[in-house]
Amino acid sequence: MISIYQLKPRFQGLLRPLVAYLASRGITANAVTLVAMTISLATGTWLFFAGTAQPAFFLLLPLWMFLRMALNAVDGMLAREFGQKSNLGAYLNELTDVFSDAALYLPFVLIAPLGWGSVGSIIFLSAVSEMAGALGPMVGAPRQYDGPMGKSDRAFLFGALGLWLGLAGSLPEWIFWLFPIVAAAILLNIVNRIRSGLEAVSQ
Repeated sequence: MISIYQLKPRFQGLLRPLVAYLASRGITANAVTLVAMTISLATGTWLFFAGTAQPAFFLLLPLWMFLRMALNAVDGMLAREFGQKSNLGAYLNELTDVFSDAALYLPFVLIAPLGWGSVGSIIFLSAVSEMAGALGPMVGAPRQYDGPMGKSDRAFLFGALGLWLGLAGSLPEWIFWLFPIVAAAILLNIVNRIRSGLEAVSQ
């Protein structure tokens, strides 16, 4: 399935000089992971309480979504290429993504025409999707990243919604009907990740 995640190798190539510099300064992968989660939680909390009064604040979201994807790539490269892999890092890498996604999506529950049902379902399914991918190693398969609507795709979607909301001051009514399509895409994502994991161990 096509996913923005497929662009990751090229993105990593652009970041490699920065990663080498951070490693030379003693910056660890786990530190980058925790910083990214902390900023995500702070951003989501701020938008939840202030964003409805000032939709322009949502212009911060696409910028942070891009920077967060960069930090996610940086922590992975630090771990793999500079000998920083650890069991704690594996837990942090998976759990902080789920917390960060939930925090950054949650402010949209207060934005019309969305609500708790539509956004809440995306938060729930996103967590299940990441669990389905992370369970691959439990059955002897690699970590699965199949799309559609993987983490990078969802970051693009919510970043675009934040940009639209920040510039226009509101979202169009038809956006409500986009969310069932997104939910269905994540369900397909979950099925694909389970299928890929099972195929990997059956070969």
